[in-house]
Amino acid sequence: METLISPEIFGSHAIAFFTGKSPGIDLDKISKIVSVNKKKIFFPIQKHTDKVLLLDSDFSPRIADAVITKDKGVLIGVQTADCVPVLLCDINKSIFGVVHAGWKGTAAEILKKTIRLMLDKFSSSPDDIRIALGPSIRWCCYHVGYDVLESVMRVTGDGHYHTRKIDAYCLDLATANKYQAISVGIPEKNIWMSQECTYCYPDRFYSYRYAKGTTGRQGGFIGII
Repeated sequence: METLISPEIFGSHAIAFFTGKSPGIDLDKISKIVSVNKKKIFFPIQKHTDKVLLLDSDFSPRIADAVITKDKGVLIGVQTADCVPVLLCDINKSIFGVVHAGWKGTAAEILKKTIRLMLDKFSSSPDDIRIALGPSIRWCCYHVGYDVLESVMRVTGDGHYHTRKIDAYCLDLATANKYQAISVGIPEKNIWMSQECTYCYPDRFYSYRYAKGTTGRQGGFIGII
């Protein structure tokens, strides 16, 4: 059964959705769902960087973990299997973006850098930016070493996004990214967050940790078609 999660926070300003195992990142299926040529669907080459790509008419593959575009008729996406897929849209200026935020990207403030680029390059107002954080591994299942936790805490600051169990540090990357977005001026009411954990629902979502290695990918997609 296909899993499509469409955050209501974007209203009619953009086509935005997260997928589960089906349709996953199957471009033939995605193109039919949104009625867009699959040649107009763009994924960056993800390497857990902090690089934000400004996409224009050049659809050649490039390394980045975030993409921003103002072009209509285009669907941009990221692939995830525990990391946080983030969708953004300036509803006033029709600028939209996607972010792939694993712990390395979160520690490198990739969402904050994406938002700042929207503010600086396109003169977006934080009040006009809507954000959706899709299904990802949550702190119920994401146990990390102190070095990982510390690297995220250093740039995120205080907040209820981590806890301690007897034998593990538990980190919630989605909530950490929410705090980071708020820290650069995005109103909390402008942020939607999925409550689903990819590890807890292996029948619906791919989870790298659950699979203990190689697995498929689901996606987060946004565009103005």
